[in-house]
Amino acid sequence: MSQEAPTLPEELLLLALDPRRGKPFCRNRYLEFGMAGAALAELELQGRISESRGKVTVDQPLPPHDPVLARVLELLPPPDKRKFAGGVGARYWIRRTGRTVEGLYLDHLVDGDVLTRETRRFAGLLPYYRHPAGPRNWSAQARDRFLTTEAAGFPDPRSRALAALVTAVGLSRFVSRDGGRSRASMRHLMHEEWTAYAVHRNVQIDRANRSGGG
Repeated sequence: MSQEAPTLPEELLLLALDPRRGKPFCRNRYLEFGMAGAALAELELQGRISESRGKVTVDQPLPPHDPVLARVLELLPPPDKRKFAGGVGARYWIRRTGRTVEGLYLDHLVDGDVLTRETRRFAGLLPYYRHPAGPRNWSAQARDRFLTTEAAGFPDPRSRALAALVTAVGLSRFVSRDGGRSRASMRHLMHEEWTAYAVHRNVQIDRANRSGGG
């Protein structure tokens, strides 16, 4: 990972995690969806994939230079598979791979000393993890970058994709400083960016299931 040019999944994860407590500001399941969506957005920005009518297809099957993103690309069906000739559903892929994608990036940032990993136990039995900032803490830089692009009105495709994803997973009130007008703009971007909208739909499904007791 380069501090000067983090990928969208890295940036989203740095914004989502409380650097002191290591806990996401949003529900972790929503963050998993967001990480998968961010990986798709990064692959699209790099010209590796495209989307049409909710289906994702791989246009450049050669792996990107980034080894973590290359592993994510391997989770998408290659373009010569007949079963997936029309692509794979973005919403389905995000729901199916979110936990895996998040795990890849957590491992990557822990290995790079950007995050640390602390093991906790629920009721003294079931282990779970927290990821506070590590020696190479880049959380503040990620927040500053976001606020700079927010003040500029999210002027480029990368900043618009990140703003849309931040909104889709429920992080906007934690990272935005420009008030209701900016968050309204971010919600509009969420509906424009197909990756973020697919994340948003998965979040809606989970919310409906929770409210219905499912």
